Amino acid sequence: MNVLKSMSMGIGLSLLLSGHAFAAPVDTGRGLAIEQGQLVLNGKPFRIIAGDMHYTRVPREYWRARLKMAKAMGLNTITTYVFWNAHETVPGHYDFSGQNDIAEFIREAQQEGLYVILRPGPYVCSEWDLGGLPAWLLKDRNAHIRSTDPTFMQPAQRWLHRLGQELAPLQYNRGGNIIAVQVENEYGSFGKDNDPYLQQIRKDIVDSGFDASLLYTSDSAPQPGSMPDLFKVINFGVGHAPERLPRLHQWQPGGPYMVGEYWVGWFDHWGGPHYVIGTEKVANELAGMLKQGYSVSLYMFHGGTSFGWMSGANWDDNSYQPDVTSYDYDSPLDESGRPTPKYNALREVIAQATGVTPPPVPATPSTQAIANIKLDESASLWDALPAPVASHDLKTMEELDESYGDILYRKRIDAAKAGTLHIDGLHDYAIVYVNGKRVGTLDRRLKQDSVAVKLAKGDTLDLLVQNDGRINFGEKMVNERKGIIGSVSMQGQPLLDWQIYALPFAINGDLKYAHAPCKHAPCIYRATFDAPASGSADADTFLDTAGLGKGVVWLNGHPLGRTWKIGPQRTLYVPGAWLKPSGNQLVVLDLLTEGQPTLRTVKQPMLGTTKEVVTP
Repeated sequence: MNVLKSMSMGIGLSLLLSGHAFAAPVDTGRGLAIEQGQLVLNGKPFRIIAGDMHYTRVPREYWRARLKMAKAMGLNTITTYVFWNAHETVPGHYDFSGQNDIAEFIREAQQEGLYVILRPGPYVCSEWDLGGLPAWLLKDRNAHIRSTDPTFMQPAQRWLHRLGQELAPLQYNRGGNIIAVQVENEYGSFGKDNDPYLQQIRKDIVDSGFDASLLYTSDSAPQPGSMPDLFKVINFGVGHAPERLPRLHQWQPGGPYMVGEYWVGWFDHWGGPHYVIGTEKVANELAGMLKQGYSVSLYMFHGGTSFGWMSGANWDDNSYQPDVTSYDYDSPLDESGRPTPKYNALREVIAQATGVTPPPVPATPSTQAIANIKLDESASLWDALPAPVASHDLKTMEELDESYGDILYRKRIDAAKAGTLHIDGLHDYAIVYVNGKRVGTLDRRLKQDSVAVKLAKGDTLDLLVQNDGRINFGEKMVNERKGIIGSVSMQGQPLLDWQIYALPFAINGDLKYAHAPCKHAPCIYRATFDAPASGSADADTFLDTAGLGKGVVWLNGHPLGRTWKIGPQRTLYVPGAWLKPSGNQLVVLDLLTEGQPTLRTVKQPMLGTTKEVVTP
C-alpha cells in the first residue's frame, strides 16, 4: 500500500482541485467534463474506475454475464476498442450484426449501470491484427497507413462517419452511457505531438457525431501524441507508477489525472512462456493510486479470446513475435469469464478505496470435458486448390484481395538447379515442397529465409506460406503485408513466372471428405461429436490441441483460432453457447499433421508454463 510514498510529486485530492490547462470551455451541464483540474459528471466530482473488455473477444451470448462481473468487482465504467477490420472486411460493406453489434454491447453495459469509454481508433493496437486496420488498406504498396495519405484517410473518414451512425446517439448527453471518446491510440509511439494526421482524426471523430463526449488521448511513450487542449491519460504496467505518474503531471499540469491503461497482466507469443503478474503487486499499486485520487482503467479487466485469425504480432528486439489466440492476459476474469484471485483482491481494493460495497459476485457455472473426438473425415489441401493467378512477379495476399489464411506460390522448373533457395521478405511461415514432397520449413520468428534444394527440369516447386498475424504496434506495421513481399531466388538468380493460389480461411461446404486418414499434409479434418452438457449454462470447455501441428480450428462454423505445437498455448477456448447437445462439427486445417488424430476437451485451460513478466 506504500508503493507511491516515494513519489516526489504525489497528488492528493487538494491537487486535483487546483486548476487545469485546457482551452476548451467547461461543460457544466450533463456529461463528463473538466472543472478546476478534476473530472466532473453532471457538475459533480467523478472518478473513473474502469476496465477494458472487448466485444469481439467475448461471445455475444456472454456479454451480459461479463458486464455483471465488472459491476460486481466495483467498476463504474467499461472501456472498449472498436475494431475496424471486424466491421469492414470488404471496402464499403459494413457489418454491425451479431458479434459485431457494438451498439448492443454498449446498451447492455448501460442496463448494468456501467458507463462506457469508447476507443474508436481508427488504429487501436490491442495485439489485434494490424492494430484493427483492415488488411485491404495495404493492397496498394504505395499506401501509407496512419497518415494523411488519401489512400488511408478517405476510407478512415468513411469508417468513422459510419461508426458515428451506430454509436453517436449512445453518448451520455443524448441519453446513452458513452462519457468519453479517445482520439486515435498511443500516437506518441508512432508520430509527433499535434501532427496534422492527429488533428484530422480528431476532426473526423467530431464530424462523425462524437461532439457530446469528452475527447482524450492515451499514451505510454515519453511524449504524448496529443494536442494542447485535449485531455491526456497515461498507460503503463505494474511497478511503474512511481516514475510514470510524475510524467503525467508534466504532460498535464493541474490535472485531472488518469491511468488510461493499467496493465494488470500481459500477452503471450508463440514459442514463449505464459506471462503472469503477481496479484499482490497489482493490488498494492492499485490501492496506492486510488488512495491518491487517480482515475484508473484496468487493461484488461477481461481479456477473452482473439478468435479466428485476429491475433496480431509485435516486433521486439529485431524479431517478429506473433501472438497466441488466447487473450487471457492474466486478467481478473480468466479467458472463460471466471473470477481469479486477482479479481477478488482488486474487488476488495476498490471497495476500500470507494467505501462502496459492490453487488455480490455472480455464480459461475462449471465446465465440461468431452473425450474421443475423432477426426475421422479428411481431405488434402492439395486436392482442394482453387484456380490460380498467373503472375510474372510474386504477389502478396493483399494484392489478391486476401486478408487472412495461406497463400501458395507454385513454379514449374525449366532448367535443373541446385543450391540455396532464398526468400526475401517471408511473412510469415513457409513450407517448401518439391513435387509435393516437403523438403524444408522457414520461420520468420527465427529469421529463417533459406533452404538447400535440388531441382530437376520439369519439377514443381511449391512454397506454402501461412500468415501468422500482422504486426500491430510501431513503425514496422506500415509494411506488414503477407505472403512473400519481396522475391525468391536460387543461388542469387531470381525465380519468376508463378502460379499463385489464394487460400483464405473459409470453410467450403463443397469440400469432399473421405472416411480415411489424411496421407498428404496439409490436411483438412472433420469430426462430428456430441456435447451432452451443452445447451445449459455450464457447457464451456477447452479443446486440447496436443495432437495437432500448426493451423486453425472451427467449431460449428465459428473460428476458434490458431494452433501451433510450439506453444505455450495448448487449449482453445470453446464457449458452451457455441455447442449443441449433438451433431457438433469440428473442422481442423493442419499444415503438418497427417493420419487420423483423436482430440478431447478438458475442463481447464492449458496456457503454458508461467513466467513473471516485467511490463514496459
